[in-house]
Amino acid sequence: MRPEDLLRPRPEGLCCPPGGFHIDPVRPVERAVITHGHADHARAGHGVVVATPQTLAIMGERYGADFARTVQPLEYGETVTRDGVKLTLVPAGHVLGSAQAVVRRNGLTMVVSGDYKRRRDPTCAAFEPVACDVFISEATFGLPVFRHPDDGGEVRRLLRSLEQFPERTHLVGAYALGKAQRVIRLLREQGHARTIYVHGALERLNRLYERWGVDLGPLAPVPVEPKKDALPGEIVIAPPSAIADRWSRRFADPVAAFASGWMSVRARARQRGVELPLVISDHADWDELTATIAEVAREEVWITHGREEGLMRWAELRGLRSRALALVGYEDDEDDG
Repeated sequence: MRPEDLLRPRPEGLCCPPGGFHIDPVRPVERAVITHGHADHARAGHGVVVATPQTLAIMGERYGADFARTVQPLEYGETVTRDGVKLTLVPAGHVLGSAQAVVRRNGLTMVVSGDYKRRRDPTCAAFEPVACDVFISEATFGLPVFRHPDDGGEVRRLLRSLEQFPERTHLVGAYALGKAQRVIRLLREQGHARTIYVHGALERLNRLYERWGVDLGPLAPVPVEPKKDALPGEIVIAPPSAIADRWSRRFADPVAAFASGWMSVRARARQRGVELPLVISDHADWDELTATIAEVAREEVWITHGREEGLMRWAELRGLRSRALALVGYEDDEDDG
């Protein structure tokens, strides 16, 4: 069986014609397999949604209980068969509930990574490598210049700044799903036991993470009408858009920090007025991308979105066939880096 007969790109997204489903479709379809809960991969309006229980819970939290006509929870490692096509979800290490889609038929195995990373994350299950004939990978950070530092070291930089400037509020921009909760847990692991203050936009997802067993420690909402120069010496976690908003002016001479893989690009940090860039990413960097492809792909690698040229050249130099799918609708956005 040819790979393009099992999975092929269509305007709606990556399609499995013999199985009658799409993976992370960008338009409403009858049957959708969703790899994780970020809005560029998980959309409302499908007929049937197949995903991990955690991803379904995230979609329900974000879109309401009626985000799809029917939902089908699929635990990690569980396999369903439809018209001779076997589908298994395995951990992707991106955010809570994130999964790779393993698709098998007639001896052919194809793995769709979704978004993923290989380093440890205390808020989600670690990436599980699956050997396959064709690995379909993201390439958000698919250039050799992107090599992310140790997460713990970045969080220690934040804590050192807090010690150095105890009179200032440290305002950390972090994407609401996954990044915010990960930064909080990393702070806890570095010994920061004090109350962490959070923007109201993060509260529901924080509670969801805690319901799924992720202990975030003492949290408190930012007061609705705080006094001027509020929360000196404290850490506040907020969506990235809030850092430059009037909302941030209430804090005590705030140190603007931003947790994103894109913060390794100094020009991006300067453009956003970030004083303390924290290179903490929920995506694989160049070394993780290449190591993963070398580990799992037996014959071919397809790139769904991101910086595909460098990764394709790397694959070809190692005897792997490569193909850029150029799927549209997946955000290459620094807020979700």
